[in-house]
Amino acid sequence: MVGLLGKKIGMTQIFDSDARVVALTAIEAGPCFVLETKKSTPQKIKLGFSPIKETKLKKPELGFFKKINVAPLRFIREIPFNETKDYKVGEEVKVDIFNSGDFVDVTGISIGKGFQGGMKRWHWKGGPQTHGSTSKRRVGSIGSSTTPGRVYKGHHMPGHMGFDRVTVQNLKVVKVDLEHNLLLLKGAVPGHKNSFLIIKKSKKKVNKSIVVDKPKEETKQEPKEKK
Repeated sequence: MVGLLGKKIGMTQIFDSDARVVALTAIEAGPCFVLETKKSTPQKIKLGFSPIKETKLKKPELGFFKKINVAPLRFIREIPFNETKDYKVGEEVKVDIFNSGDFVDVTGISIGKGFQGGMKRWHWKGGPQTHGSTSKRRVGSIGSSTTPGRVYKGHHMPGHMGFDRVTVQNLKVVKVDLEHNLLLLKGAVPGHKNSFLIIKKSKKKVNKSIVVDKPKEETKQEPKEKK
């Protein structure tokens, strides 16, 4: 399995071997249930996470779960998986697919901050801070002169901030607690507490313990004959 679904519990900290504070994020990863397998390129598997009451689902959604004989689940996403293993509908997938030292990519919805000005949203420097200035935090002129005589598309302006799909890459797995379905990651992940997350194995970084450099063969040079 390449990934898993989970829920952000909160943040904590530990001390490493050098007595330095390390910030950790606790994630309730799984157990997830296999809802469907798709033979595409790459092959994908549909996972479900977090139980939900039947009364909160629409009839077509409830009918799907009854058809495959799986309890209703709230959070459903597709995850690519390894073709060498055959997963069956209703099979349970737990957090043991990860190990300490692995690197993962976490995808979630960032915290919404509502309508914000340009200084907070785009980190503008701002106008003069002197007495009498009326443009300390304002937008200022956004147009141009005769050429092109319009406002460029994508101009940084005040507007809605946050509530975007964000992926944080290369987070290290510090600890895996199979008994409580917990995953402790070094660093922060997007979203607020109890928000749903997609945890996938890192695409750019692999576990250093897996990569083993082969020792270089020593070549003995024969001593040169003296003339």
